[in-house]
Amino acid sequence: MVRMGPDVPLLNEYKQEFFWKRFPQTVLGGPRFKLGYCAPPYVYVNQVVLFLTPWLFGGIGTLLCQLQLLQELHGAVLSGMLMFGAAAGVQALAFYAARRSGTVERLGAPNILVDEEEVEFTHCVSPETVRFIAPGKRFGMNVVLHTVLAGVLCGFGTWYVFLGRLTALYGSIGVSLVVFVLSWVTLCIAEYSLIVNTATETATFQAQDIYEITPLTRPLYIFIFIAVDLADRFSDPVPELQLASQILHVLFLFLPLLWALGILPPLDALILWGMEQALVFGLGGSPMSSNLRLLLMFGVSAGVAVCNYFIPSTLGVVLFSISTGFLLSLDLSQVGTLCGGSRAGFRDPGLRRGGSPPPLRSSFGWNLGCRELLLYLSLLLVAMAEAGLLHHFLGSAQSQSFVTGPQAPVSYLLLVLFCLCWALREIQGAYVFGGVFLNPLYPKGMSSVQTFKQRNRGLYIAAALRRVLLYLVSPFAMIAFLSMDTSLQLLHRVSLSVGFTRAFRVVWQSSEDALLQMVVVVLVRLAAGNNILPGWDNLGTGVQLLLVGLLFDRLTQFLAKLKFTLTVLVTSWTEKKQRRQSAGTLLALNASLCPVLLAVVTLSALLSAPLLPLFTLPIFLVGFPRPQRSWPGPVGTACPCPDSIFYQQMSGSLASALRTAFARGSLGSLAPGSHFLGRFQDRMVWIMILERGYGYCTVNIKGLELQETSCHTVEARRVDEVFEAAFERPERLGFTQGFNLHWGNALTPCAALAVRVYSDARNVLSGIIDSHDNLRKLQDDFMKALIWLLLRYCVQKHKGFLWSNDEGSGVGGMKSQSSQLAQTTSNQPPEAVVVESNVSSLRFRQDSSSLTSFGDWSDEDDLFGPQPARRTVALVTAEAQSGHTALQTGASLPGSVEMDSLFENMALSALQPLQPLGLGIGMPAVDKGRSAEFLRESPGSLPHLNFSCPQSEVFNLPTGWRTAPLLPSRLMSLRPLFPEDWFRFTLGRFGPAVQGDTSEDMTKALKEDEALKELHIQVALSCLISLGAESAFTSPSYVYRLYCGDVPWTEGLDWLSSRKELYQLALRAFRFSFKLLFDQASLGPMESSEELFSTLEEYERDWFIGLVTEKGWHDSVLQEKPFLFSLGQDLTMGTYTGRVLSLQEQLVQVGRLNGEGVRGQWANLSWELLYATNDDEERYSIQAHPFMLRNLTVQAADPPLGYPIYSSAPLHFPSL
Repeated sequence: MVRMGPDVPLLNEYKQEFFWKRFPQTVLGGPRFKLGYCAPPYVYVNQVVLFLTPWLFGGIGTLLCQLQLLQELHGAVLSGMLMFGAAAGVQALAFYAARRSGTVERLGAPNILVDEEEVEFTHCVSPETVRFIAPGKRFGMNVVLHTVLAGVLCGFGTWYVFLGRLTALYGSIGVSLVVFVLSWVTLCIAEYSLIVNTATETATFQAQDIYEITPLTRPLYIFIFIAVDLADRFSDPVPELQLASQILHVLFLFLPLLWALGILPPLDALILWGMEQALVFGLGGSPMSSNLRLLLMFGVSAGVAVCNYFIPSTLGVVLFSISTGFLLSLDLSQVGTLCGGSRAGFRDPGLRRGGSPPPLRSSFGWNLGCRELLLYLSLLLVAMAEAGLLHHFLGSAQSQSFVTGPQAPVSYLLLVLFCLCWALREIQGAYVFGGVFLNPLYPKGMSSVQTFKQRNRGLYIAAALRRVLLYLVSPFAMIAFLSMDTSLQLLHRVSLSVGFTRAFRVVWQSSEDALLQMVVVVLVRLAAGNNILPGWDNLGTGVQLLLVGLLFDRLTQFLAKLKFTLTVLVTSWTEKKQRRQSAGTLLALNASLCPVLLAVVTLSALLSAPLLPLFTLPIFLVGFPRPQRSWPGPVGTACPCPDSIFYQQMSGSLASALRTAFARGSLGSLAPGSHFLGRFQDRMVWIMILERGYGYCTVNIKGLELQETSCHTVEARRVDEVFEAAFERPERLGFTQGFNLHWGNALTPCAALAVRVYSDARNVLSGIIDSHDNLRKLQDDFMKALIWLLLRYCVQKHKGFLWSNDEGSGVGGMKSQSSQLAQTTSNQPPEAVVVESNVSSLRFRQDSSSLTSFGDWSDEDDLFGPQPARRTVALVTAEAQSGHTALQTGASLPGSVEMDSLFENMALSALQPLQPLGLGIGMPAVDKGRSAEFLRESPGSLPHLNFSCPQSEVFNLPTGWRTAPLLPSRLMSLRPLFPEDWFRFTLGRFGPAVQGDTSEDMTKALKEDEALKELHIQVALSCLISLGAESAFTSPSYVYRLYCGDVPWTEGLDWLSSRKELYQLALRAFRFSFKLLFDQASLGPMESSEELFSTLEEYERDWFIGLVTEKGWHDSVLQEKPFLFSLGQDLTMGTYTGRVLSLQEQLVQVGRLNGEGVRGQWANLSWELLYATNDDEERYSIQAHPFMLRNLTVQAADPPLGYPIYSSAPLHFPSL
């Protein structure tokens, strides 16, 4: 991303014009009066008539009632019937127009281009005019439902704003007339959006309104207002209800403003938010990780509260509340494990398939087994026994003073427990007292993981003590406090029933929060002493705890929103790159309207709604309330790319590290909706808490892109600075150094976690790959590596790892390793690796010097960086036809484009149907019959091998590998290149591994078998010639091409490429030899054959040596291969690079983000993209902001608005 100046337009000219056409339509509920082109007057007149039609029908009913010709009820019914008829007529016209125009598929379909297309109108009721004004509904059921609702809304609306009713409420005819007129404007807006044309709402939750829920939003709020008025009309006089009706009639006038500003949520968001708030604060539950879990948990929890209301015995209520509260606070997703099989929590579809599970899955809590069931059952029985006994013997005891009552000792115990738990949690993190001061007890320096763990042992002991106090002692102390409460005797009231249901549930669901709430209640009672607080004491303990919990949540939100507000205000001026020309004006406006700003922040906190900074400027609005997850879709959607595997690999180990951190309290209070950011090298991990219960926590892990843009780099640099200030500080701190100098930043460092991740090291190979001394040794290392792989291949075949087929059919004598990977994994060793290649076959580049040079400058050269390897026709034909006649095709023409085929990445120019197009013109002719006969030399014509040692048959190679089309004299001239000493040494090492305890004589006979040696000499030298390695390497570019599998044409290349196993062994041998070159240039030469042998064993066992673009690289990362090596080329710098991935335990630094800042930026992102459609990649609101971390926050949003490259399914972590 190219970073732009602070004065980049918030919306470009096109989007500004689009916005100012859309916004008036939103305000008025759907009429389009600003089109951007000339339209006949009847288009506007028709819309005005339809807009005022409800007012007309309501006016008729009102007039008849005022003339006392009809009663109010009858007048309302008449208005409703008239509106029903008009709505049915509009829908009939829309359906007729759609059929006439023949575009039924567009009926009611959401299409943003409709706002931009220019319509040709013919007359006032033409199909084009009708479709433009009233597009109609998509579903027939919605036609009926919306039409009926339009009539009902008009009827009740007429009754709601009767002049007589308004005069009775306000006692003034003038006020009544004003309210009457403006109320009908609100009703007309709602009716138009319901029945004629629905406007795009600024409060948009779903990216697409598939089921046409948006038209129901505005009528829904009107029905809520009408319901309160009806309750006031038909109930006994209640002053509070009458006051509410008066206030709502005035607020009714401002509904269009609230709709336009997007403060009122859409129907789906309102339902989810309402259920979540009721579940958390009314029933003691937690926000859920999915909408289905939220619906089920809300239903079950509400059923528990209803049952408590009807249970006659208070003892029964206590026991039932404790048991259900404990069971509902557990991780119920583990119940499925009782049916057998391991949990699939970490086996996410798509990217997550094959990912590594957490290494501690056998530890307590990951699965619901016998240990867990025994512990949970014991806790439940002890809690019920304690509550039952205390309530039976002490629950009815009356005391004049709280200080002398039975609850007093438990109250003091709660105070002590709270202080201990709070202090032990504070010292676990890098900062204390809200991130203001550095923690002197936290380990300094991050030199190594082992050193960090040793320095952290003292904190481990403190964390274990806190865990016992919080999860085992505190719940029983709180249950004792509640069981002895005297307000339980008045339980059969709705408020008390709900209050105690919540109280007994939250003891388990969120023990830390429940402890804080009870301590506040205790402190209030101790402060009051013997005095009675009538309003407070009459509520009962359960309702008191409910109110305290709600108050603390809203207060916490207010403080977080206020910090976010101050950050946006201050940095809009202090950060030069964020300072716009309007910054001074906006700051002055906010300062002059400070009470209004505080009111906006307070209102957003009370509604638990995000504080929306418009375009991330200091212009603050109240976003519409929505669930804590902020997004409507399921958790786990991402925009995958090749780098996603690194996050997939580390997710398992990170899960175990997070489990430990959650249990210790290193990350602070784990409230659902909290966000954390982890940093390691170039990786950014976004962690969000989804739900929380007794002994478990559910999170979502996201991975951000690794290819850093300029904006990403700026914010990543600031993240590194914040973490360095917290974790890499000196041993002794001065007074001023103890402060958090980055307190205003959105990120507050918490802890460092030990996680098994890949450390990525990249080296420039200048002086290594271009050194002639190193290149001269490469040939010898290649021969040694090839001999080692050939002998190891024989050992594997003998042990049954490979399926042999000694018919010598030209494919290599056995199934390819790629086939084995596709068919089975049980008979294949984990070391088996398939090498992908891009071989220039004999059938494409014939025996001429011109073609050899042509291969050096063709389009297959790596002009634009490493390209994905392509399977050529030689390989595809060998797989498909197993040695039959191959396709006869020509080479790629210079300058032509090689498109990747969907089948096996085969070059498109090699396909046979393209030959008539001339892709083979100009290529040398091929003698078809001679070529086929030459390549399929009969294995039967080869001389039989007579081994002198009976054990040599184990190391025999497939017959087809001896049929290289090379002259014996040429092989004889290269015989000195074969390392006979290394062959005998390797044979001596592999021999006992195959035959078991073999005698020394047998091993000696094996080494002296000349026939076996000649066989391996022939095969090894044939591979050497076929790869063009018969002379010493002098060109780094040739080495790089050969490493990548892009082998230039040689005399025996076609023969080698048709033997897939042999070709893969040869290519792997060359890659091994290059890795040997790299290691010896860095660490020094090999001193003995034993060292070389063990090094090759290590390469085979612990290394993947290949290319980043190969599938083997992807699979090796997911299988957690200890090391990976890749060779690359930097075309911009003209250098070659080596990349080494090392799997090791590293410290991942984790910090807490300002959750309200994240929600506010996500709310602006949703408004800006879904409503203003501002998808400009260089827009202001996505530019780097070092304090708000704006670019990273946008990335972490759920698709389609954000673009994380990895996102896990909800992961359930045990935290006991």
